[in-house]
Amino acid sequence: MPQEIEPKDTTRAAAYALWMKAPNPMVTFLKTLDVTNLVRLGARRHLKFNMLLDYCIGRAAAPVKEFYMLPVGDRLMRYDALAVNAIVKNRARELSSCDILFSDDLETFNREYLEYTSQTEESCQDRDLSAECMVIGTSAIVETELDGAVGMNSGIYNNPFLIWGRYRKKLFQYVLPISFQFHHTQMDGAHAGRFLENLQDEINGLR
Repeated sequence: MPQEIEPKDTTRAAAYALWMKAPNPMVTFLKTLDVTNLVRLGARRHLKFNMLLDYCIGRAAAPVKEFYMLPVGDRLMRYDALAVNAIVKNRARELSSCDILFSDDLETFNREYLEYTSQTEESCQDRDLSAECMVIGTSAIVETELDGAVGMNSGIYNNPFLIWGRYRKKLFQYVLPISFQFHHTQMDGAHAGRFLENLQDEINGLR
């Protein structure tokens, strides 16, 4: 369960003072990933591409301690678990939100991803783990290719958030431009950059 922590007792004390009241506290990075390994692995093992990418996102975030802290309202909260969110097109042809607890075991994560996204699709009800986990938001706009995207800058939804479109073929590779938005109180650019490097490493190393 999350616990409120004193910002002054954390490494984010200066960032909290600078950014919590800022009119635009969100930062967005754009990066193109080489997702060739995910495309081939998914085809070989009959696994969904977005599930594999969500799994790699969880693995890339897990060793970055800043992901476990999040500004909520005017408080700084610390979590002991991560979840990855997926946006699901439900049977009413509308969008629902589905949080999946991150597991380092791919088989477990895949099983729960399929189970809970199917439940969300059928029930048309959001599955929300934000009271228990630090949720990493994602949105896959598979209807089109995207060069970049910027999410909300309101400070209402402070969670880190990734957006991507369809991957594209480039010579002998498959590439995917993504955007990564984060609250500056939660992390600095160096932490976000490390996460994105971790993400590419996880994609390359997945077997």
